[in-house]
Amino acid sequence: MTPRIIAVIITLALFAGCAATQKPAGRMADVTEAQATVMAVDSQKRLLTLKDSGGEEMVVEAGDVVKNFDQIKAGDEVVISYTSAVAWQVKSASQGAPGISTQEEVTRAQPGEKPAGSVGSSVTVTATITAIDMANDTVTITGPGGQSRTIKARNPANLRKVQVGDLVDITYSEALAVSVRPGSKK
Repeated sequence: MTPRIIAVIITLALFAGCAATQKPAGRMADVTEAQATVMAVDSQKRLLTLKDSGGEEMVVEAGDVVKNFDQIKAGDEVVISYTSAVAWQVKSASQGAPGISTQEEVTRAQPGEKPAGSVGSSVTVTATITAIDMANDTVTITGPGGQSRTIKARNPANLRKVQVGDLVDITYSEALAVSVRPGSKK
């Protein structure tokens, strides 16, 4: 075996050993998507007539924020996707401090591409585990502002992997994406 292969095997073995003692983490997400077909384009007024999957038509105005409007043609598909998610990760107290952080992101299509864009934001709260009740399968966390909340563990076995003083990063994210795709050729 080459030294590179041996290093990969050792690394995998170390990660496999860490998995059993790794601090708990999880994520839950919900995605909602809607599609409509472009039935007509009024370039002068920047209006689109859209028809949804139920056959209902609607007229929407594509303001100046919509770049590459001239790329939209009748028959194109407009796809709107909304995602919300909550993720959490427990870490030792030495890996951070309680606090709150926010992040926002906006993307747009490049010149010449079909119109597309997204906007998203997330808020992360880092709280401290202040109590663990194994008999009732609960953990109490205290946020950076001093507010406490007792939570029932979804997986009580995770309570054995945490200790009072550990930190929990809880991130709530939302994103909205809109894209225009070429219509399918029939």
